[in-house]
Amino acid sequence: MKSSSHAGAAGAASETPREFPDTRWSKVLLAGSGDSGRAQQALEQLCQSYWQPIYGFLRRKGYPPHDAEDLTQQFFFRLLQRNSVANAVRAKGRFRNFRLGALDHFLTDELRKSSAQKRGGISMPFAGNFSETEERYLQEPAPDLTPEEMYDRRWAATLLQRAFECLSAEFEAVGQRARFDALKTFLASQPVDGEYDRVAQQLNMTARAVSAAVYRLRQRYRQLVRNQVADTVAASNDIDAELAHLFE
Repeated sequence: MKSSSHAGAAGAASETPREFPDTRWSKVLLAGSGDSGRAQQALEQLCQSYWQPIYGFLRRKGYPPHDAEDLTQQFFFRLLQRNSVANAVRAKGRFRNFRLGALDHFLTDELRKSSAQKRGGISMPFAGNFSETEERYLQEPAPDLTPEEMYDRRWAATLLQRAFECLSAEFEAVGQRARFDALKTFLASQPVDGEYDRVAQQLNMTARAVSAAVYRLRQRYRQLVRNQVADTVAASNDIDAELAHLFE
C-alpha cells in the first residue's frame, strides 16, 4: 500500500514554535545575580550541550589532550560553582560569546596560579567522552584555523548535531526509525536521478511522496536548528544574526 503520510514526525513540524522566553540562556540572564534554581539548571544543561567547542579551542591553543580535558572540566566546574552569569550583559547576550570570554579569564587565572597546585579531582558528568572529541579534533580538515575560528566551527557543528539528534528522536518516538534512516541523507545533499525511486521502493511509497517527506524533513530540521540557536541567545531578534555568523 502506497502512502505519503509522515505520521507523528510530520505533525511535529507543524507545531507552533515555543515562545522565546522559554529558552534556556534567556532564563539564565534574567536570573542575573539572583538565586534561581531554574536558571542554574538551565545553565547546567547548556554546559552539558556545548562543552565540546571549549575542548577544541584549548587543543588549538596548544594544550595536549590530557591538559585540554582537565581544563575543560575545571572551567565548567568553576562556571557552575561561581556566580559568573551575573557579569553577562544584554549587549553581549550570546552564550557562545559569554563562554569564550569566561574561558579567557579562566586561562589567565590558571596561568597566574601556574603550578601552585595540581589540577584534577573534579569530574563533570558530560554527555559524551573526550576520546571521541579528540578523534574529531584530529580529523579537523582546516589546520590553519585560529583557536577562535575552531571554537566557532565546533560550536556550529554541535548545534547541527544536536538538532539532528532531536530529529532522529522524534522519528524514533513514533516508530519511524527506518523512514528516518532512509531519508536523512537528503538533509545535506540533493537526490541524484532515480534516488527517490529507490527510496520509494524501500519504504513502499511513491517517489512523489518521498519528495514531500524530504521537504517536511528539511523544514523540521531547520526549525530544530533555530531552536538550538534560540537556546543560546538572549533575545529572539538575535537568532538570525547568530545563524548567519556561525554558518558563514
